Amino acid sequence: MIVCPVHLPTMYLKAIEKMVEKGYYPCRSEVIRVAIRDMLKRDLQICEKLKE
Repeated sequence: MIVCPVHLPTMYLKAIEKMVEKGYYPCRSEVIRVAIRDMLKRDLQICEKLKE
């Protein structure tokens, strides 16, 4: 994997930390990876539908 530093609003980071503290995810990086994966999957599906 490639390291990609990002700037996040404090509110986002606090929400991510809560997800990790509650045990939903093992670390902050995993929360961000899952969020990006799901967003890309959703948006790519929307783009494909618009092409039809």
